[in-house]
Amino acid sequence: MNVNHEIELLVQEIERLGNKNAAGQTSVKFGVLFNDDRCANIFEALVGTLRAAKKRKVVSFQNELLLQGVHDDVDIVLLKE
Repeated sequence: MNVNHEIELLVQEIERLGNKNAAGQTSVKFGVLFNDDRCANIFEALVGTLRAAKKRKVVSFQNELLLQGVHDDVDIVLLKE
């Protein structure tokens, strides 16, 4: 698995599904990303890809670990477009 490629795909999906926030950054709720059919087909391990992107400062989100259902309303903010 090529992590950089997965992160590039993640950025594309956040741009597709997200909206601009007050700061002008694109953000999307975790639940929207997790429940999207296209994302489900692309990402084998969405949470792992999100963590790798966070570590590389491509995205930002509050929690260390995101769980479907519990964290559906957590904003994932795109830092690099």
